[in-house]
Amino acid sequence: MPPARTWVTLVPFLLAVAVAAGVGGLAAAGSQATYRALELPPYAPPSWLFGPVWTVLYVMIGIAGWLLWRAGGWDRVMWLWTAQLVLNLLWTPLFFAADLYVFALVEIVVLAASIALLVAWSWHRSRVAAWLLVPYLAWVCFATALNAGIVVLN
Repeated sequence: MPPARTWVTLVPFLLAVAVAAGVGGLAAAGSQATYRALELPPYAPPSWLFGPVWTVLYVMIGIAGWLLWRAGGWDRVMWLWTAQLVLNLLWTPLFFAADLYVFALVEIVVLAASIALLVAWSWHRSRVAAWLLVPYLAWVCFATALNAGIVVLN
């Protein structure tokens, strides 16, 4: 495939993460008010930080998916990439729209485990993709601790 056409194949991956982010964003309408109303653990970041962090992470997730697909086609690694993206999308409605903090905690633990497995499976296919997913895993692990703290305090 010519280099210019290769880059075009990145678009569906970026669109997929944009859809996940967009649906999550719709479910998070009023999330800043909800976040401020909660009893938060001392390590909770300010609400304004989440948007910029997630923007960068979503771009990295999209690029990682594209690299994984290019390196091995559509197989179990790509199904796992898709599954973690769906799990990512589901957390926001559980937490912010439904106020189901315990269910959101269970769900984010499954999300973190799926990302960790994706990093492990990606390592042999594309180390660049695996490294692009590491900050995502770290942030989701932090978000898991934050979710747990909110469950305990609220």
